[in-house]
Amino acid sequence: MNNKQSGFTLVEIAIVLVIIGLLLGGILKGQELINSARVRNMADMNVGIQAAYFGFIDRYRRVPGDWNPKAAETAIGVPITGGGNDNGRIDNAGAPPDSFTEPNALWEQLAKAGFIQGAFDGTASTEPTTTNNLTPLNAFNNIVILGRTADYQGTAAVRLNLILGRGIPVDIARELDVKLDDGLPLTGALRLTAVTSGTFGSIGETDAACLNVAGTDYDIFADVQDCNTLYLY
Repeated sequence: MNNKQSGFTLVEIAIVLVIIGLLLGGILKGQELINSARVRNMADMNVGIQAAYFGFIDRYRRVPGDWNPKAAETAIGVPITGGGNDNGRIDNAGAPPDSFTEPNALWEQLAKAGFIQGAFDGTASTEPTTTNNLTPLNAFNNIVILGRTADYQGTAAVRLNLILGRGIPVDIARELDVKLDDGLPLTGALRLTAVTSGTFGSIGETDAACLNVAGTDYDIFADVQDCNTLYLY
């Protein structure tokens, strides 16, 4: 009796490999599109907040968040909870949670004046979380803060800046830097935030592994998932 061997032909194996290749290509392309959408979302958020901030100043001749809540309430025409000392700048006085007082008030005043979307309550001396509705969230569901700090890498001085939030994969952080700035984490307007001792605590800090061994560039091969960047105004 003849024994007949059964198995896949070369044609069948080739078809399976083609199908697997198409599936993998579709998955990778889909992930690429998702990442591009997130970069675009964060870039648009940065531009929108910057426009809102300066638009508010242009309309009211006051700095949002720094404006006394009673005066802001009278001018804007709706109840205002949070406000500052009217010294013409955003202050981050004291350690967290006190350092959040004027930054929290900023989002409430911008939103109630119609410059940004959202319903923020502006509570003073309260640390924002992803659920207490004090600040906007980035595309990775992490907290965004606008304040005056020197908590960024490279040559640093106290400047107004927008912390874009933690939870950003290192490759997306670099892509965002390329889109908005010079593609480098230590120079230009977009920087990696400090690793420790941030004015806003861990909310304003980044994972040290986002930088390469030389400490000069993003380490896009490390697959770090918790980078944090800020944009200098």
